[in-house]
Amino acid sequence: MSTRLKPKLLSVMKTYHKDQFIKDVIAGLIVAIIALPLSIALAISSGVSPEQGLYTAIVAGFFISLLGGSRVQIGGPSATFMVVVYSVVSTHGTEGLLITTILAGIILILFGLLKLGSMIKYIPYPITVGFTSGIALTIFSSQIKDFFGMNIGSVPTGFIDKWKLYFSSFDEAQLLPTIIGIIALFILIVWPKINKRIPASLISILITTALVAVLNLDVQTIGTQFTNLSSSFPMPSFPHFTWSKIEVLLSPAFTIAFLCSLESLLSAVVSDGMIGSKHRSNMELVAEGIANIASGLFGGMPATGAIARTVANIKNGGRTPIAGIVHALTLLFILLFLMPLVKMIPLSTLAAILIMVSYNMSEWRMFKKLLSTPKSDVAVLLSTFFLTVLFDLTLAISFGMVLTSFLFMKRMTDVTDIQGFDLNDDEDEIELLDEEIKEVISDEILIYEINGPFFFGAADKFLDSIQSLQGPSKVLIIRLRHVPVIDATAVHALTLLHDNCHRSNTTLILCEVNDRPYKVIKRVGLVKEIGRANICRQFEQAIKRATQIVQASA
Repeated sequence: MSTRLKPKLLSVMKTYHKDQFIKDVIAGLIVAIIALPLSIALAISSGVSPEQGLYTAIVAGFFISLLGGSRVQIGGPSATFMVVVYSVVSTHGTEGLLITTILAGIILILFGLLKLGSMIKYIPYPITVGFTSGIALTIFSSQIKDFFGMNIGSVPTGFIDKWKLYFSSFDEAQLLPTIIGIIALFILIVWPKINKRIPASLISILITTALVAVLNLDVQTIGTQFTNLSSSFPMPSFPHFTWSKIEVLLSPAFTIAFLCSLESLLSAVVSDGMIGSKHRSNMELVAEGIANIASGLFGGMPATGAIARTVANIKNGGRTPIAGIVHALTLLFILLFLMPLVKMIPLSTLAAILIMVSYNMSEWRMFKKLLSTPKSDVAVLLSTFFLTVLFDLTLAISFGMVLTSFLFMKRMTDVTDIQGFDLNDDEDEIELLDEEIKEVISDEILIYEINGPFFFGAADKFLDSIQSLQGPSKVLIIRLRHVPVIDATAVHALTLLHDNCHRSNTTLILCEVNDRPYKVIKRVGLVKEIGRANICRQFEQAIKRATQIVQASA
């Protein structure tokens, strides 16, 4: 995973040729056909107009391919954002969404410039599966109204309130939209088994749209729902920024930036494995940021690299960012010249497409498998999932990360072992000592050993173990040979121990300190406090030093 801030387009053009250009054009056209219904459906389900989804796919898709760090990444609106976007639009309106999108873009650029592209590996898998499955269930829930053609007006944002309304209003369901939705869903499931090259969503749209138009069926379409649908491309404009709006919208902007970086880099990793390439993670984040800022300026919504569209690009021969640029230009052509045909697409067909999207992203098999993992991981998985569904995605991710951190600290604390050292258990070291020294050790010298990371989680455990000692001793030796790292809390614990030893006329000796911990205790002045003579590199030196102290005090 390269960290260079150089677009992949500049690298691949050095060896570009006509045959690859033809393949990229074909791949770009096919991906545009896949992206068209998805972009429109995601926009409608997010609470904005259909053309805003197209603006996003055109503008953000263009910049992600032009400046991105992946050869084959296809950018555009994503189902991952739908929950957050819908919440922002319902609370702060379209202008609030534009501000949030631009803020998310700025945050993404900062992520890239700070070289945080490799941080994706630190996101625990149960959190990723938990919020992804939660988003999938939320997307499914939001499609019930259009799939069944229910005339119930606006739908509540809350999951429970939404389903209460569905159950109480199910008599509002209409037969014709439901039949069209079922036909579309059937095609989406069966068609990939017949032909994998032609997108199932395209076949589904063509057949159901033709049925509605030819038979003149009373089914809600994009055109009947959005009568003022624009077929022109907008000029860029700045939304009205105020500090109070920024304060309110910064939280969802961070959530969108986090989700964008997670999905886009995950998509880049998947595509790397498929084509044997290596993406530039930080350049990808910068490109995603620029794309989101541009999307906000052109009236779009948040965008990211989409795994499904990227995989489709690869399978159809796309190998360079030219395919993504062709995909964006194709969508621009459709927006300018083919919108009258787009208006004829039934809403129940779009609902069926998003129901399939929600199923594919649900990862229910992996969710089921993770339920058999340790209880701590199950707790993270379920808490993230239910918080995403019932409350808020920002809260879910934040809580999941905090809970994971606490559980990780608990595990590290359990791994770190503090115990009394018995020479009789170590035949190699007992041979180094004569009987006189062994007798002194058993009476006057106390030896303790710390095994594992010595950090704030283990510091209290360490002090409790030392304080539980019985009987006086003239020397206390702490062996640190198996301590790879030490933090400020652990240093403070050693300082408290040194102070206690000083008050009880006991000499503290630290031995076998590794380089990294030694640099830390030296930097904070603990080496000087304890005395350089009492910091021993080897255990035998510590024993000799302790014996000298005992004999001198006799």
